[in-house]
Amino acid sequence: MIQRKQTIYLILAVIASVCCLCLPLATLEPAGMGVSSQVFNLWVVDGNGNHVLQTWPLFVVLLLSASLAFVSIFMYKKRRQQAAVCTFNIFLLVLWYLLFGYFTYIKQDPTASTFSLDFPAGLPAVNIILNFMARMGIIADEKLVRSMDRIR
Repeated sequence: MIQRKQTIYLILAVIASVCCLCLPLATLEPAGMGVSSQVFNLWVVDGNGNHVLQTWPLFVVLLLSASLAFVSIFMYKKRRQQAAVCTFNIFLLVLWYLLFGYFTYIKQDPTASTFSLDFPAGLPAVNIILNFMARMGIIADEKLVRSMDRIR
């Protein structure tokens, strides 16, 4: 359980996902006069506090990713399924980046505003790395168990 290194990786992935869910991802500053907007996982908020664009698919994908990482911590007796969940989680995080690019570049007019990323936008990339490291640890554990079964 907690002694395994992949459990630590998965706990860190959950923490990073929750931080990313709560913090602003990017800032959109208008080219002319105006107030900057902030991109969150649920919506884009303009300077007046109005919700300009709903980006709830980002929230759903990241919440699902955090939930899967948390659930996979307790799947330590089913190593193959745990590794599969980590792989699926990596694909979800790649999907999150595709959706993030869609909402920030395609839905917003790139000539009307300057786009700048904030630190939380990099946390899903950290989650991808952590899930990959957890998956490698799970596979190593599975190989170790299989080699011990051969010896008996």
